[in-house]
Amino acid sequence: MTSLFNRVWHPVRSLLPVRADVRAMTRNPRRDLLAGLTVAIVALPLALGFGVSSGLGAEAGLATAVVAGALAALFGGSNLQVSGPTGAMTVVLVPIVAQYGPGGVLTVGLLAGAMLIALALLRAGKYMQYVPAPVVEGFTLGIACVIGLQQIPNALGVPKPEGERVLSVTWRAVEEFAQAPNWTAVTLAVSVAAIMLLGAHWKPTIPFSIVAVIAATVAAQLFHLDAAAPIGTLPAGLPAPSLGFLDPSALGSLLAPAVAVAALAALESLLSATVADGMTVGQKHDPDRELFGQGIANLAAPLFGGVPATAAIARTAVNVRTGARSRLAALTHAAVLAVIVFAAAPLVSRIPLAALAGVLLATAIRMVEVGALRAMVKATRSDAVILVLTAAATLALDLVYAVIIGLVVAGALALRAVAKQARMDQVDFIPDLPGGHSDEERALLAEHIVAYRIDGPVFFAGAHRFLLELSEVADVRVVILRLSRVSTMDATGALVLKDAVQKLNRRGIVVLSSGIRDGQLQVLRSTGTLELLRTEGRSYATTPEAIAGARAYLQGQGVLPPGAASEGPVSDDATHEGPVPAEPTARPSTEEALR
Repeated sequence: MTSLFNRVWHPVRSLLPVRADVRAMTRNPRRDLLAGLTVAIVALPLALGFGVSSGLGAEAGLATAVVAGALAALFGGSNLQVSGPTGAMTVVLVPIVAQYGPGGVLTVGLLAGAMLIALALLRAGKYMQYVPAPVVEGFTLGIACVIGLQQIPNALGVPKPEGERVLSVTWRAVEEFAQAPNWTAVTLAVSVAAIMLLGAHWKPTIPFSIVAVIAATVAAQLFHLDAAAPIGTLPAGLPAPSLGFLDPSALGSLLAPAVAVAALAALESLLSATVADGMTVGQKHDPDRELFGQGIANLAAPLFGGVPATAAIARTAVNVRTGARSRLAALTHAAVLAVIVFAAAPLVSRIPLAALAGVLLATAIRMVEVGALRAMVKATRSDAVILVLTAAATLALDLVYAVIIGLVVAGALALRAVAKQARMDQVDFIPDLPGGHSDEERALLAEHIVAYRIDGPVFFAGAHRFLLELSEVADVRVVILRLSRVSTMDATGALVLKDAVQKLNRRGIVVLSSGIRDGQLQVLRSTGTLELLRTEGRSYATTPEAIAGARAYLQGQGVLPPGAASEGPVSDDATHEGPVPAEPTARPSTEEALR
């Protein structure tokens, strides 16, 4: 029983906070406290905006920033990560809120949190490194476009039209604005976005998002801009944990959205942690602990009226740039936002929706790294195709489908590139002939024997391209296949090779092989190809031995005169393929040749 408990407890304990985390928070608390305050100022308008965009209201965004921000900081795998509501998660949540309401969000959050914890226990964090960079860049570009389009109704001051597809919703919002223009809302949104973008270029260290939002709110109050609709009443404090909206009957239909939320939380959080590591010296995140921390955060946030959360690259970058060194900064960010929820809810509720739309429009623009996109597009044609396709799928479909499509296309293009590396070349075997042959016999051998060297992988993606060419070789008596440079072979490649050999045999052409590697024996044996190649001892360790076997065959067929000059020992030079037996013979047995 103790042994079983240890096997279960040890993986869990490795994901929990350790004393080193606490010690790190006490080394330079002043610097971390200042960084946390700065991040909170930056995060406030974003949390409000993403809460509104999700459909659950600004209070949901604040609750998420406080609860998920604190728990992810405490249990996560990065010392510098800042979590909360994000634009990418909002994109996934909008259709869930529209179809299932708050209960659906709660259910999805609980399921996604459990999935993330399971991924952490399975040590799945390391697989993030296999996501190609063009997929990540295309995914980010698509999200930026979706976030920007989602803000159009509030930026134009029109009610958000019904629907899940962002392109159609945006178009209907533009049509409504054309019928009754609201230039006040447009002015506020454009002004806030302009202040943020220009201010970030002028003084990157100043949080211009909060400056712009405060200015827009003051202007709306002073000039009685009734067309600038405010956020609305916010509760003074976080609601008590509740499962009241949970609908067990909807679990089946919400499983797929939960998978999407969990996949997005894992992808964005691990990407953000990687970015944070790259911005610092000596920091390295634990991917499995990060998944665990995001799982805990996503279990808890919906219980307090929040939405599923993930790490936020923008807020994490601000945290690093302002000097954060430990988890204390992210915890401070959550604490400051909690104070705002309890003490300043009436003031926050007066912020115009158009101002928050301007914040998110500027955020979407800043998400697009033009330099990185240009580099990806110029790198290779495949990278450009993957990037554009992933971005388009993100915009037209949804985020999970977009990532899947990007990964599938990237995998297909990678296989295509690898398959192109495989080739089959006809090679001159005369230099491999042992001494003692006359010029006449060499000419006869060259007339009746052809040798091919196969290089690279022989697998499903490219085997048909060249192996079937074997069946079309000119009329010769013997074909020698040099296989020592085959790097890998799958069942498809072995079956295609078998088919080509059988076609040659039916034409009366004998096929000999040389240099079969140990790694290919199993697949050749399981498909029956090895047995075919071994027929009458026609598989050899080296090319010279195969040539000697071909010569003996031609002598037996009367093509070559019997009793030619004796052959010296086979030398182990650069043309040989595979180990040479200590005492080689002109025609070794199959077992001896394969040793």
